[in-house]
Amino acid sequence: MTISPEAKIYIAGHNGMVGSAIHRALLKRGYTNFVLRSSKELDLRNQQAVADFFATEKPDYVFLAAAKVGGIQANNIYRAEFLHDNLQIQNNVIHQSYVQGVKKLLFLGSSCIYPKLAPQPLKEESLLTGLLEPTNEPYAIAKIAGIKMCDAYRSQYGCHFTSIMPTNLYGPNDNYDLQNSHVLPALIRKFHEAKTNGQHQVEIWGSGKPLREFLYVDDMAEACLVVMEKYDDYGFLNAGFGCDMSIRELAETIGEVVGFEGKLVFNTEKPDGTPRKLMDSSRLNALGFIPKVQLREGIALAYADFLGRHG
Repeated sequence: MTISPEAKIYIAGHNGMVGSAIHRALLKRGYTNFVLRSSKELDLRNQQAVADFFATEKPDYVFLAAAKVGGIQANNIYRAEFLHDNLQIQNNVIHQSYVQGVKKLLFLGSSCIYPKLAPQPLKEESLLTGLLEPTNEPYAIAKIAGIKMCDAYRSQYGCHFTSIMPTNLYGPNDNYDLQNSHVLPALIRKFHEAKTNGQHQVEIWGSGKPLREFLYVDDMAEACLVVMEKYDDYGFLNAGFGCDMSIRELAETIGEVVGFEGKLVFNTEKPDGTPRKLMDSSRLNALGFIPKVQLREGIALAYADFLGRHG
């Protein structure tokens, strides 16, 4: 399904890291007819406000990248908000996309939907085959509900709604807050502040042993366009880089990029989370998606973004 040049495109969450990357990718391809609203202009948790917005704007295509997100600590503390707010957002946007006849919708989820001990690398068919990681269970349940909602609307109403599940993302417009961010941006900030303040060591949460996969957000945006144009079926597709590394290796790489020369101290009283999360992205790769940005290059780009906003 090729998106016509004059199509009206709504990116829910266009100010966020992923939404802004999708916007950049579409602008590069020459698309100009966007309908965009910040969270202050349109509260996607408000059912009536979302209904009025869709009735007025009637977008042709929807990228649902809006969500309440955070790292392991935020997921664990704000459990009710992560479940309630994400269910409200996706319920409202998906339902109104059906009501107003949206041609195609792409729902963005997260790799945390998979069971904690699912076989590696994670394949799409492992969904709902075991227990979730307890620390982010509410967020994961909301995202699973979004996938199933897209499938249900496809089944009952014939809607062209589908889903993509990214691995850990990073890049421009990331959240660098130490309490609520994900591991990579949090480490960029920690190392930068340690270097700036002349500290001789940096604390890393957990043992450093868990393995994680990281995808640069502009690569993720390209993956979204591939799925929007070439995939139209039930279920979802994984979007990953194709290889993983330990948190220790990640921290060492970030330290080198930032220029921190001190010691790493691992706080094993903090949770590790899932032991490993490597995604099998072969179905997406078969559609033509190959990530371009290597991790060290991506970290350097992310650090430049951090310096531009917080340096």
